[in-house]
Amino acid sequence: MIDHISIPVRDFARAAAFYDAVLATLGLKRTRDREDAIGYGERPDFPPIFWILKAHDSGSARAGTGLHMSFRAKDRSVVHAFHEAALAQGATDAGSPGPRPHYTAGFYGGFVLDPEGFKIEAVAREALPAD
Repeated sequence: MIDHISIPVRDFARAAAFYDAVLATLGLKRTRDREDAIGYGERPDFPPIFWILKAHDSGSARAGTGLHMSFRAKDRSVVHAFHEAALAQGATDAGSPGPRPHYTAGFYGGFVLDPEGFKIEAVAREALPAD
């Protein structure tokens, strides 16, 4: 299951206006608004499922270097299993499994670059109620 997707954009204001309008048709709205990121979701009390991020350089807004995909994990052990399996299959470590409270409360994730260079992640959302 996918947890969230984020994409970098060169023109942040234009992208914000575009996604505000377009995602509203799908029932998504801004639920997080930061200086360099905007998150969209259905409810403000749940983590956003889609983010736009200010591109930090002219080369970051393209697939392969700017794309980031996150997959929901059941718990910390699954995050570790994901990370270990990815490394065993040729991925590059992009952030060992661990808590990242600077993202959101209860965020426990591990990051890798797949063999093509796409950044992928597994995250356990420990602050959310269990299914």
